[in-house]
Amino acid sequence: MHAGKVRELYAIGDDRLLMVATDKISAFDFVLTPPIPDKGEILTRMSLWWFDQLRDVENHVVSTDVPEAVAGRAVICEKLEMIEIECVARGYLMGSGWAEYERTRTVCGIELPIGMQNGSRLPEPIFTPATKAPIGEHDENIDFDETVRRVGRDTAEQIRDLTLKIYRQAESYASERGIILADTKFEFGRRADGTIVLADEVLTPDSSRFVDAETWQPGVRIDSYDKQFLRNWLTDETDWDRASNVAPPPLPEEIVAATRQRYVEAYEALTQQRFR
Repeated sequence: MHAGKVRELYAIGDDRLLMVATDKISAFDFVLTPPIPDKGEILTRMSLWWFDQLRDVENHVVSTDVPEAVAGRAVICEKLEMIEIECVARGYLMGSGWAEYERTRTVCGIELPIGMQNGSRLPEPIFTPATKAPIGEHDENIDFDETVRRVGRDTAEQIRDLTLKIYRQAESYASERGIILADTKFEFGRRADGTIVLADEVLTPDSSRFVDAETWQPGVRIDSYDKQFLRNWLTDETDWDRASNVAPPPLPEEIVAATRQRYVEAYEALTQQRFR
């Protein structure tokens, strides 16, 4: 039915989907080559672990009894009407949030204190939604009023409250394991009866910024267990121009291996389970 930057969706009857996580990796809205070995399985296992921790939040997973060809990296899930908003929660000032703060001292219309640094903890978690852009286009941060305009006030308030509730729960779990959950994004869908359900992946290195709490120093050092390492390589170690619309260069073997290692480390640190 659909192939995204990382996932493929297949129909199972009228009301179920097979959601397959590939080993593809994206950065700056480009799918990079070659893929990262085991990435699809890591994302799937991590999402399932988080869904199990978040038992009080309804999710879209129906079964893990999937075809052998995609075993370990796929789930059968409900077919939902997806809400076309990237629901981002931030507890720390990093990434596009930091870039916006440097310009305006706000993030998605929310005014923040003077004097914050890259990596600073926010006074409280904030909801900073974004548009969900098609492949090849960029997500765009929006404020809450624009979210209301797009999906209606009731839906906007529900997804905001759910986003912040899940973030606080997950941030607490991660903190106990020596990891800072700096920010994360969720996707929600609606059942036929109107119930809003947590969907897609959840709290993986693809959708979240995980930071080593031991080495975290705002404005100085931020060691993250996610693909920021790969983004840094593209912007700092190559001549590629992200504004050129030309595909990035292939990833060297050592960058592929180091990226895989960061995904494995995130999985093992959070779940307290060996990946292999």
